[in-house]
Amino acid sequence: MPPPPRPGVIPLAPLKLGDVLGGAFSAMGRYWKQLFGMGATAYGGALVIVVAVALIAYSAISDRLHRVVELSADEDAASSDVVPLVIALGIVWLVAMLAFVVATALVYATVPVVLQEAVLGRPTTFAAVWRRAWARVPAVIGTVILCFLVAVLPMLLMVSGFLAVMIGLITAARETSAPLWITFGLLGSIATVPLAIWLWVKFCLAPSIAVFENQPAVAALRRSSQLVRGDWWRVFGITLLGFGIAAVANYLIQIPFTFLGMFSGIIGGTTLDANPNPASIAFVVGTYLVIILLGQLIGQLLSATFPQLVTGLVYIDRRIRTENLGPVLAEAAAVPPQAQPQPGPHGPYGSHGP
Repeated sequence: MPPPPRPGVIPLAPLKLGDVLGGAFSAMGRYWKQLFGMGATAYGGALVIVVAVALIAYSAISDRLHRVVELSADEDAASSDVVPLVIALGIVWLVAMLAFVVATALVYATVPVVLQEAVLGRPTTFAAVWRRAWARVPAVIGTVILCFLVAVLPMLLMVSGFLAVMIGLITAARETSAPLWITFGLLGSIATVPLAIWLWVKFCLAPSIAVFENQPAVAALRRSSQLVRGDWWRVFGITLLGFGIAAVANYLIQIPFTFLGMFSGIIGGTTLDANPNPASIAFVVGTYLVIILLGQLIGQLLSATFPQLVTGLVYIDRRIRTENLGPVLAEAAAVPPQAQPQPGPHGPYGSHGP
């Protein structure tokens, strides 16, 4: 007889806080190869691209860079040297931003793909996760950008409020309008922070929806708003707790790597001569940077994965509570994987409910 199917990471019923957190930890433990493998591939690939572009940029402007660095304090750099340096730095920064945005979107898309199988207790492979996640990267990027644009206006108002406070404090001794500036700044700051948080929670399920339901970006935001409605505080509390747990774990992970990097730097520094050559200095600095970057990579993998696992399980919980998704998932879990239809918008997680 074939072995009984493995239970999923959560009960197929309305989830409590312990079910959500336990399911996130369980999914991370069962599918760590797929989750962390995809994360390492995504962020490692982005880092390789950035380093390659930086080396190309350095080879193109190394002469100008050396001339600028070797200037004395009384000399001014020529614009013919400064402008290429600024352009090269801007290109490297732009490539780095785009590379890490795509990498983060790939990780965000990976988590719901893995959860689709984890909830049903099914195994999956790295190749299957890669194909499904990569296909949804554009939609996930769209949801993230739209969420940012929705929240950017109140955030800009908040920054303007803080600037108004500073202007009021600076001009308080000279202008009678200072109380008006201070009042405007305080009101702007107080009013826009809750608005930005409310909007963030309202649309926080959109990246998961873009993958679970194959929805485009705008439809995913609309769907997130629909699912969060009526349970905003619970969604806010659970997702905030997920981010908090990941932040604490990230901090704890960084501590040993920081001490190890500092220790290696101290040991390496004591081995240098009074007039060390550039290769020795580069080796010591490079060892320190590699250790720190390794800690940053591990921390980033956890920070990008665990909160999205929590958010994905919150999405499933909202579907179970509002659309009776539990029986549909239970029926799907009882069917052998080879007998399942191809995933699509009308599958177990389809947006039209059971």
